[in-house]
This record gives sequence, C-alpha cells and structure tokens, in this order.
Amino acid sequence: MRQDRSLLVVTHLTQLLDVVTGFGGFIVPLILWLTQRDKVLAMDGHGKSIMNFQISMFIYAIICIPLMLLFGLGILGLIAIGVMCIVFPIVNAVKANQGEQPYYPLSLSIIK
Repeated sequence: MRQDRSLLVVTHLTQLLDVVTGFGGFIVPLILWLTQRDKVLAMDGHGKSIMNFQISMFIYAIICIPLMLLFGLGILGLIAIGVMCIVFPIVNAVKANQGEQPYYPLSLSIIK
C-alpha cells in the first residue's frame, strides 16, 4: 500500500461534480474508492465516509420532498442539504490533505 493524500483529496472533491455538471458526484468517488481501496493507505475509510454521506444526503432529500407540503419545511431541508453537499467535501478534502480522518455530520453508517 502507498500513501497518496492527493488522491484522497481528489476523491472528496469529486463529490462536487454534481454541482458543476449535474451528475458524477456519486459515481466517480465510488469508482475511485472501489479501484483504489486496496492500493492507497486510508482510502477504504475515506471512501466509506464519502459513500455514507452521499447515500444519507439522498435519503434526506427524498424525505424533504413530502415535507414541502408542510409549511415549506422541505424547501429549507433541501437548501440545508445543498449547502452541506458543497461545504463538507471541501472541508474533508482539506482534512485529507493534512492526514486527518474525514467527518461528515448527519451521515448514516450504512457501509461499515
């Protein structure tokens, strides 16, 4: 295994592809994690964190859709999810560059 912090940073930042292109923010980190988890030190932990965050945000977005009918709470939830999906990949890319473990709040532990 080799240590490659730059690949960890890129893996976190590829989540932002959804913002730029509209797609790829789930698929690209998934492919990087699956192909590099046995080759790059700490990739398995970072990849699991990213996938858990992406799946959790998708679940929360689905929950927000019916809540839009209830005083617009779903709209506030979707705005919060959008902000989190932009801010936390950047924060965790910086952490990965410094050799720290990622932390994604409100992330369900689906992949262990």
